[in-house]
Amino acid sequence: MAYDLEEQEQLESLKAWWNQYGNIVTWILIAGLLAFAAWGGWNYWQRSQARDAALLYEQVTKAAEARDADRVKRAATDLESKFGRTAYGQMSAMVAAKTLYDAGDLAGAKAQLQWAIDHGDGDYAHLARVRLAGVLLDEKAYDQGLALLKTDPPGPFEALYADRRGDLFAAQDKRDEARTAYRRALDKLGAGDAGMRQVIQFKLDALGTA
Repeated sequence: MAYDLEEQEQLESLKAWWNQYGNIVTWILIAGLLAFAAWGGWNYWQRSQARDAALLYEQVTKAAEARDADRVKRAATDLESKFGRTAYGQMSAMVAAKTLYDAGDLAGAKAQLQWAIDHGDGDYAHLARVRLAGVLLDEKAYDQGLALLKTDPPGPFEALYADRRGDLFAAQDKRDEARTAYRRALDKLGAGDAGMRQVIQFKLDALGTA
């Protein structure tokens, strides 16, 4: 009998606790289930985005291999508009820019590189700046090219920035500024960049002594 009374008291305590906190517990459980469902849905959406972006990127690379500039531009534009937040968007822009540049479509190449600058992460954005400055060098838009490279980049890109600045200054016959830029590029090159070091040293020697 004592056991039954104790059990009944426990049940009454449990009922009282549930009456007081039951709604809160229910809402916490619902919120947890919704969060879990949302997390699973988000992961599924990300996987779906990556899969579809990869398929479009394959179209871009195949068109680039075939040197089909029109198809490259269409596929790259489609990928960037639909999946621009994925890494494939940045990769696509760089591939498309090179293909269009080789095809003589400088406007198209510039548009793709500018997209990579505006939407790419650090590495792609810095590489796109250097390449866009090279296109502007071809167009003799030297000041615009220098303006793209006016800020100091992270370490891995310092040599590339300085080398391109040297090219732009040399094209303007600003020999002192070009020498300074090329020397900075040489200083920032790593030990494994022997080929690039030779090219920059050749350009520096071509300027003659100060």
